[in-house]
This record gives sequence, structure tokens and C-alpha cells, in this order.
Amino acid sequence: MQQRRGGEQVVSVSFSGIDGAGKSTQIDALRTAAEQMGLRVRVIRFWDDIARLTGLRESSGHKIFKGDKGVGSPERPINRRDKNVRSWPMACVRLFLYSLDALSTRDAMRKAANAGADLVIFDRYMYDELANLTLSNPLMRMFIRLVMAVVPRPDVSYILDADPVQARSRKPEYPLEFIHINRRAYQDLSRLVGGMTVVAPMPIEAVKQEVLRHALAALSRSEVAHRGGPAMEGPLERPAA
Repeated sequence: MQQRRGGEQVVSVSFSGIDGAGKSTQIDALRTAAEQMGLRVRVIRFWDDIARLTGLRESSGHKIFKGDKGVGSPERPINRRDKNVRSWPMACVRLFLYSLDALSTRDAMRKAANAGADLVIFDRYMYDELANLTLSNPLMRMFIRLVMAVVPRPDVSYILDADPVQARSRKPEYPLEFIHINRRAYQDLSRLVGGMTVVAPMPIEAVKQEVLRHALAALSRSEVAHRGGPAMEGPLERPAA
């Protein structure tokens, strides 16, 4: 839980998971629910606001590995070639880029704490990059631990689990085999770093309720910490400004 200079608590929440897991849907739902309660919300998108050298990374994946650009959809499937490319040279490149992103993430979290928001939502986080590494390798696990010693942890870190076949049907960008590998990597990562909230595959409305439950608990703790009062019960309510 971050603290602004005025002493107010800022709650941070991150959403991670395989492509097509429904992160955007749940982020929009949480943002809407929080704003309806009078909370000030800021959404930080990892690829747009935090990741470094994004133009070079996308163009390299297109030129070197002959992958498609853009975002896949059921009407327009694409074949990306970037995070699904596994080789030692690419692993070394990732370690360099992810180190830059870790420092950028720490800076983004610091700035978010002073941006005037009550709730900061991260659309993807460092976890989504770390899940691209070969977690069975001891050197990669050591790197992950070093990164997590640098990067602040959000108050709630969601991993939205999903069936790979259904996820790919919603967002067809990578081969199904890789999506299965990536899903296992998220599961392994959650065990390695700990403290993550894994939301099992469920209908959209059920996932919304699970997401809101954890987020509201964190927001309630923030209110208690700011007021120094007893724990709140039931939905969080704030007086109108």
C-alpha cells in the first residue's frame, strides 16, 4: 500500500495472465465499480506507460522473426513472434530489457502514489514479463527474485487463469502450444514469488465478483489505515465530495 505525501493511502492492483484471459474486461469492471463509489482511479498500461524500447521490440519481432504486428481478434487472427521465441540469445536480450522495465516499474509505482488517485490499476505488470522466462532454470529464478526485490508489489496482484483454447479463440495471436506453456509459467511464477491472487476460470460475472471482493478488502484496509478506525464491514462506501 503506497502513501501520498499527505499521508493518504493509495491502493494498487495489477492484472496478469495469458492473452485472452479477460484482463481488459475485468479492469473496466473494477474501474467502473470504484468510480461509482466516488473513488479516483488511474489505469497504468504496462506496455504503453512502463515498458522501455517498445518500438524497437515490436519492430524487431516483425523484422527478425517475421511475426505479425498488432492485436489479434476472432475476425482477424495474427501470428506473433516475440515472447514465444525461446533461445539463449533471446533470453539474454529479455534479461536486459526486463531489468530496464523493473526500474521503470519502480518509478511508475512511486509516481502513481502521488498522482492523486485512490486506486491505481496496472494493466499487466512485471509478472507478465517474468512469465516469459524459463522458470525451471535456476539462473532465471535468481533473476526473478532480484527483480522482485526491486519492484514494489501491488496490494492485490491478480492472475486471471483461463482455458487456453477459449483464451486463444478470443485473442488469436500465439500458437495454442505456447499458450499452454505460458499458462503453466504463470502458475509456477505465483508459487515462486508468492502473494498473488489466482482467479480460477469462471464465468465473467463470477470473476467480477471475485475481483471486486479482493479489491474492496484492500480499499477497506486503506480507509481504516487512513482513519485509524476499526475494520469496515460490507461494501466500501465513501461520502460524496
